[in-house]
Formats: sequence, structure tokens, C-alpha cells
Amino acid sequence: MIDFHRINRAAMPHLPQIVHRLLPGGKIHSREYVVRNPRRFDRHPGSFKINLATGQWADFATTDRGGDPVSLIAWLEGVSQPEAAKLLARMLSIDAGCVDE
Repeated sequence: MIDFHRINRAAMPHLPQIVHRLLPGGKIHSREYVVRNPRRFDRHPGSFKINLATGQWADFATTDRGGDPVSLIAWLEGVSQPEAAKLLARMLSIDAGCVDE
């Protein structure tokens, strides 16, 4: 059983570093990381934002959105939520006991 809540909670303090690593070139404006959408041709940053306080993210020019770091990883990597949780847990060096392999 994957503990999504624990993985998301562990990711939140590191979310600025995570998004800088996975989505380089963005800027922090207020509590949001604003960057070009890497999954579509996006000329200017502005419509794709990640709230660094809540983990919610959205591309306001499309219907792409999610509510936490795991869903962001799933969307970026094109993988399932469980696989994204495992990827994020490894990225955070969380004890293997928090996810079943």
C-alpha cells in the first residue's frame, strides 16, 4: 500500500527545489512557480503554475491540473499515480517502508 499522504507531505518543504529540478527556467512569483508547460508548445511562461504552499498546479490554458506533488510527477512523467509516488519517494530518499515495492 502506498502512503500518498506521507509522500506528498514529505515533498512539500522541498517543492521549490523539486520544481526547479524538473521544470528548469521558471520563476517564483509570490507563492507560485511559473514556468512554460513542458508538454505543449508554450512560448511564454504564465499559464502554467504550481502553488508552492499547497502543491496544486494547473495550466490555465488547458484542462491540465492536479492537487499535489504526486499528481504533478505523474503528469510530467506520463506515469500512474502509484508509479509517480514511488518516483517521488525515491527522489526524497524516503524510507522504503513508506511504499510497497
